[in-house]
Formats: sequence, C-alpha cells, structure tokens
Amino acid sequence: MTRKDYNGWTNYETWLVKLWMDNEQGTQEFFNDQAEQVLKGVPEQNHIRTLAEIVKDQHEESLPKLEGFAADLMNAALSEVNWEEIAGHLLEEVKENVRE
Repeated sequence: MTRKDYNGWTNYETWLVKLWMDNEQGTQEFFNDQAEQVLKGVPEQNHIRTLAEIVKDQHEESLPKLEGFAADLMNAALSEVNWEEIAGHLLEEVKENVRE
C-alpha cells in the first residue's frame, strides 16, 4: 500500500496530531512554550530532534492505559506520526511570532 501526504503533511496521522495540538489554546500555548525553550536552550543543530522528542513524549504520556487490540492500534497509528515534521512547523511558527 502506498501512503500519500494528507493536507500538506506527511500522512493522516501527522496531520491529525498537529490538528489536535492546535485545537485547544492551552495545548497550543504549552507546545509553543516548549518550542521557545528549545530555541533558547538547545544548540541549533538539535532543535528539531529535541522538540520532536518532547512532543512525542508528551503525547505518549497523555494516553490512557490501553491493552490488547486498542493498544496495538494506537501504537501503530502513533508510529506513523512524523514527529520531526511537527517539531519543524512548531519552531517556524514560534520564530514567525517573534519576528512580528
């Protein structure tokens, strides 16, 4: 099966995670703050990777305890998310806000 991009993102799973991240003001502000901290405290060559790990970890930690089929399905979907693509967009959004 060939996977295609979705609404300009790598795939549906990546688009969906970013959609939910932007859906609630508190969540959006939290991740923007994380991006700002990475920009200020991490060497530039590690910005995307570091923020991607933070975003991924936060999502994994927020999941309810799942077992069996539900756990397998959720893990399969999350394994498709392009966390670095999301991190790159977050960093660009924060940089644009600083310029304005």
